Amino acid sequence: MTAQEARTHIRYSGWASRKVLEAALALPHEDRAKPMSVSHESIAKTLSHIYFADAIWYSRIADPSYPVPSHDALPSLDFVVEEWPRLQAKWEAWAGAATDADVARHVPFKSRFVGNAGLPAWQIVMHVVNHGTLHRGQIVGMLRQLGVKPPATDILFYYYEQTTAATLDSPPA
Repeated sequence: MTAQEARTHIRYSGWASRKVLEAALALPHEDRAKPMSVSHESIAKTLSHIYFADAIWYSRIADPSYPVPSHDALPSLDFVVEEWPRLQAKWEAWAGAATDADVARHVPFKSRFVGNAGLPAWQIVMHVVNHGTLHRGQIVGMLRQLGVKPPATDILFYYYEQTTAATLDSPPA
C-alpha cells in the first residue's frame, strides 16, 4: 500500500462513519439505544465500539498519548459525537503526512487478544477500515430493522461523491 492509498482509505472510513453517525442521530434516542441482538447490542454502542477501535489504533500507530477509553466502559454516544471528528482529523493528518516508508514501517503494540505483537502500518490502516466497514454494515442492518433507509456507505459511493465534487469544483472548459 502506498501513502496515497492509505490517505484514501482513511478518508473513506471517516466519510462512511459520518454517514452512519448522521443516520443514527436522526433517530429517536430510544431507537439508538434499543437492544437489537446485533454486534455490540445497539446502534449507539456499536458506534462507540467503532470509535474505540479507531482511537486505540490511532494511539498505536501515531500518538501513544492519545486518550483511549476502556473497552469495558465504552464512551457515551454524546462523547463520540464530540470527539470522533477530532480523532478523524488526527487520522487524516497522520495519513496526509505519511510517506510510503511510514506506511511500510513496523508498528509494535500490545493487544488483549494476542499479547505483544506488531504489524506494518498499512495493515493496521486496512484493519481500521475493514473493522469500521464490518460494524457500519451491522448498523445499516439495524437501521433497516427499524424501518429506516440507511445511507449508502460503500466505497464506490465515496469515490463517486469525490469525483462529482471534483468535477463541480473544476472551472468550465
